[in-house]
Order: sequence, then C-alpha cells, then structure tokens
Amino acid sequence: MTGGAAKGPVIAVVGPSGVGKDSLMSALAVSGPGLRIMRRVITRAPEAGGEDYQPVTGAEFSALSESGVFALHWQAHGLHYGIPRDIEKLRQGAGGVLVNLSRGVLLEAQEVFGGLIVLSVTARPDVLARRLASRGREGADEVRRRLARAAKPLPEGLRNVCEIDNSGALSAAVNTALAALQAERG
Repeated sequence: MTGGAAKGPVIAVVGPSGVGKDSLMSALAVSGPGLRIMRRVITRAPEAGGEDYQPVTGAEFSALSESGVFALHWQAHGLHYGIPRDIEKLRQGAGGVLVNLSRGVLLEAQEVFGGLIVLSVTARPDVLARRLASRGREGADEVRRRLARAAKPLPEGLRNVCEIDNSGALSAAVNTALAALQAERG
C-alpha cells in the first residue's frame, strides 16, 4: 500500500460577476463525488454578503501574505483575495477542490497547483444584467463596468478549460459541469 490518498485537482470556477459561480460551486459540492470548496480570504466587509469567505482587513491580509499563508493571492475590484495553502490538505482524497478564481490569476494557479481544471462559466448578457441588478451590491455604473468586462477572454496557455453556460436552470449547468469534470479526470 502506498502512503496517502490521491490528490484531487484544483477546479477553478471563473466567470463574470453575476454568472452564478457561487451557486454552481455549492450545487457541485452537493452533487459531485468528493468535491470540496475552498473558502477565499478577502478584504471585504463581513456584512457585504455573497459567497462564504473569510473577511479580513487590509492590514490582516498583508500580515497573512507576508507570513506565507497563501498559496495564491491577487487584487481585483479594489479588493485583495487569497487562497490559503490549506487547499493542499483539502485536495488529499478529494475528487477535486472548487475555488473561485479571477481570470487574471489562472496561469499562475496552473503553475502553483499543477492539476488545474478551469470551469469557465458564462451566461447571456441579459441574464448577467438581471442578476447583477437583483443582488443590489453594485450601482448602475458598476453594473455597466462589470458587464463590459464579462466578455474578457481567458488567458492563452490554459491546458484544461471547460465552458459551462449558466443562462438557464442551475441543474443544467451542474449536469454539464459534472460531465465535463468526469471527462477531464478520464
């Protein structure tokens, strides 16, 4: 018998704001065999809502970063985001670890984590606009900026990318994602 359980891939869930990344991740964690979710550390106020994250101040984030807590960290939308090195513990014996990443950090993530699978989640522009407006976290100008960024392409050089359309029923996107993950894992 060899030592330790197999290490599952990191599954980067990416896409524009309002596309339903968090809903998809939650549903996949319930539906997918051995799928786990990694919480991000974010310099966002705890009352901001949205995803399940660890809120920290800017000073706390800097201290965590300087002490080497993060396997990966980046800045986007005026906030700092970090993925703790604890993700490696979650990968042990997992079918995969789902993590919400920014498109701009994917090539670095591919190098850091090795077995990276990217679920690129999309939705029609009218669906994105409706979802952004209904969550009420952004004003009209910010909604327009986020919609303009929605078509930004993924960086070139990613090895395992699966497109998931989440314009309709969440169950359809979950089924598509599960089939894509099964195909990626052979």
